[in-house]
Amino acid sequence: MPTIRSDRVAAIGGVAESDLGDVAPKTALQLQAEAAREALTEAGLTTADVDGVFSAGGDQPMASVQIAEYLGITPRYSDSTNLGGASFVAHAAHAVDAIAARHCDVALITYGSTQRSLRSRTLGSSGAIRGPAQFESIWGLPLPVGAYALAATRHMHEYGTTAEQLAEVAVAARAWAALNERAFQRDPLAIADVLDSAMISEPLHRLDCCLVTDGGGAGVIVNAARAVDLPMPPVWIAGHGHSHTHFTIANMPSLTTTPADRSGPAAMAMAGITHANVDVAEVYDSFTITVLLSLEALGFCGLGESGDFVSGGRTGPGGDFPLNTNGGGLSYCHPGMYGIFTLIEGTRQLRGECGGRQISGARVALCNATGGVLSSAATVVLARD
Repeated sequence: MPTIRSDRVAAIGGVAESDLGDVAPKTALQLQAEAAREALTEAGLTTADVDGVFSAGGDQPMASVQIAEYLGITPRYSDSTNLGGASFVAHAAHAVDAIAARHCDVALITYGSTQRSLRSRTLGSSGAIRGPAQFESIWGLPLPVGAYALAATRHMHEYGTTAEQLAEVAVAARAWAALNERAFQRDPLAIADVLDSAMISEPLHRLDCCLVTDGGGAGVIVNAARAVDLPMPPVWIAGHGHSHTHFTIANMPSLTTTPADRSGPAAMAMAGITHANVDVAEVYDSFTITVLLSLEALGFCGLGESGDFVSGGRTGPGGDFPLNTNGGGLSYCHPGMYGIFTLIEGTRQLRGECGGRQISGARVALCNATGGVLSSAATVVLARD
């Protein structure tokens, strides 16, 4: 076992998803409230106990203010930091720091989106384009998939990565989803199926791309004093880190290196672990290439080695590197900003609640989320006593 940091500050006391899939006529706020109330109940708490609120969402300005009003919470601490899909893993880090500084004792993190039922997910952007993105959109780059396709093309060029290796990520995710009754897609998937699916933005096929679903999630983080009285076993936030390097893909310093090369080492150093200590990894999979780049940036394999690393079913059920054990954004759900679901699954794995997809004896989970067009990264190390 690793030597987990002894100055334990905060633990996850409850996690929950809302209704998932196509949830019309529910709203994003309703989904957040569903997940929040269930997560609080799991932690043995109510909204009256919450004094820190954290939320983000592209269609919700002042996100933490909106959900706090909806739930009737007047917090002592509030955070609407938006790092794209990495936001909620970054919020977990911010919550730990806020608890350590005694700004709050019970932090609620929420997210909700109805992008599927509203048909709001499009390739590119609608309306006038302002700011740095205008210099890319003029050339017709479909976003976000086109940006990830550029990164995939570069990785293939530099390292010989193949479409089959990318497909391995999707196939493993679907195998995990088959074991998760809440997953949106559970039908069997083979590498040939991925390669035969429609090309969306070369070299990324339709099945290299995440789902488009509705859904919400929530997590409750409490201080160490409250953690000892939780109804559920506490899952400690042992380490965290986050960073970002660019907004537009044209300004990415290297198309094959993500800011997880900063967030990952920071989180693991804080937790006092090495890669060998990680029992299960939950890594944002907006696209199959996202996983390959993240595994390299996090240091689980060397630059250019991720294609081989994921091959042969290594990351799927029965493999020696359990990855995205709920089915991930590729097969479980993806409401647009997936990061909260890495924390939910990581917590459940460490509490031993995952049934047929449970990783036996899991004590350390690494959760890593990506935002924007490989723009931001946030990493959290979770640990059980």
